[in-house]
Amino acid sequence: MTDLTDPALDEWRTYDEFAAGIDTYRLPNTDLTGTRLLLTLDDGTALALEFAADAVTWSSHGGYEASGVDPYDAVAVRDDVVFVNLPLASREREALTVVFSRTTHRALVTLSRISDEDVEGTPRVTQRFWAGVTDAGEPTGEIPAPSRDLIGKRNVYRYSPFHLYEHIYVSSQRYAWQCLEGVQRGHGDMDLSTVWKFADGLYLFCFREFRIAVASVWLHDLGHQRTTGIFLGLNGAGESEHSRAGGHIYPLGAVSYPDAQPV
Repeated sequence: MTDLTDPALDEWRTYDEFAAGIDTYRLPNTDLTGTRLLLTLDDGTALALEFAADAVTWSSHGGYEASGVDPYDAVAVRDDVVFVNLPLASREREALTVVFSRTTHRALVTLSRISDEDVEGTPRVTQRFWAGVTDAGEPTGEIPAPSRDLIGKRNVYRYSPFHLYEHIYVSSQRYAWQCLEGVQRGHGDMDLSTVWKFADGLYLFCFREFRIAVASVWLHDLGHQRTTGIFLGLNGAGESEHSRAGGHIYPLGAVSYPDAQPV
């Protein structure tokens, strides 16, 4: 018999409550010490990165003007593809996430930023996206671009023994989610999302929530059924917080639309 008192659906969890432990099944970190990259983004912005053991010295000129020395977190999601996040300490309430390939020399950059004030009907955390190339060699292959490939797919994501979520990708702008196991069990919503294809089977998936101030950046590897990601949001104390995330992907199926298509 279903217990309608479980969970307490009126007790909406804060970002830091649901994010605790959500990196349990994340792929291990990789060391980028000594790596230097110069990225040229599609709007002409130049992003330079020089990695040491525990920090990266970086600067950006063009459409995004900024620089700093910040911590970084890097994961080799494939032998030739690296997911790097800069949980910026030099710039309040921002995170810079870079995906790059050592073989195609293509790159994707996401800037996540917590807005200064709430605006009704708009997610508090905003995101910008750029495709780009690195200076490590001649770029080859498909240019990363927005994608509709996930529309209609339904997956379950296991991040830890205590984190299990379902995603349904309903359009090019939104996805639906519900928590099956964890402190958010029984909670769900339909939030804004963005999907870019980086390479065969590799998709950048980002969401921006309406109910709480949080957004995420994920790199879904559908070929290996793994995902690597990060969160940026305001915790229960109203302070900005960065979290790592990652886990396993279990496909449940997909639908195709015979006539009218989602946006």
